[in-house]
Amino acid sequence: MATEKPSWWKTDFGPPHYEQFLPEVVKKNYGKWAYHEVIKPGVIKRVAESGDTVYTIRFGTPRLISIYTIRELCDIADKYCDGHLRWTSRHNVEFITTDESKIDDIIKEVQETTGFPCGGTWDAPSGKYGLSNIIHTQGWVHCHTPAIDASGIVKAIMDELYEYFTDMKLPALCGISLACCANMCGAVHASDISIVGIHRTPPLVDDDAVRRMCELPTTAASCPNAAIKVKAKEKTLEVDGEKCMFCGNCYT
Repeated sequence: MATEKPSWWKTDFGPPHYEQFLPEVVKKNYGKWAYHEVIKPGVIKRVAESGDTVYTIRFGTPRLISIYTIRELCDIADKYCDGHLRWTSRHNVEFITTDESKIDDIIKEVQETTGFPCGGTWDAPSGKYGLSNIIHTQGWVHCHTPAIDASGIVKAIMDELYEYFTDMKLPALCGISLACCANMCGAVHASDISIVGIHRTPPLVDDDAVRRMCELPTTAASCPNAAIKVKAKEKTLEVDGEKCMFCGNCYT
């Protein structure tokens, strides 16, 4: 006979349902929004069929931020938005409130605390478009295969394009993305402007390190182009530079 499991039994069944974290006004009007409008760069007003109104204030953030920065943003959300905030797929953080009078205070406090700019919105009916944040892949901080780092390049680009993020003066919607290698885990080909780092030379074989750390058949089998040959007698590997496509599988 089945018995009820104790509360600690459920350990790894995925994240909690997102509905638990929605603001009450969003829960009440879920799927029943009438229209939205951008009242100024970075601020979106959404009106439900019931007449309820919610304001979203958007700021551009780096993809990789410290827990201390996240806590600062959460403190601001606790102060003005009943603890509600969210991150978008393009690494923008959004504060959600029903009180229009709090908008300027939120913008001021976020910018004074973190320096993050308010913007990244567009108003298609008016033909006004702002540049959204750049998305990018992991870079050297985590991934094994990058040909370039991501964060520094993205920061340098957005510094140059800052005015297009904080204002809406582009003629059309524009998305920019960066991938650190040709594997492109960030699907940068789906953006309007893509930056891709590529390896330009085949990997060099350190015979001593290969003998100590690599299982030769597995390493050779990792190459999708069969560019790696096992040198059994020498207990090492050889890379055919003509076949190598610089994917990085062999050294990860």
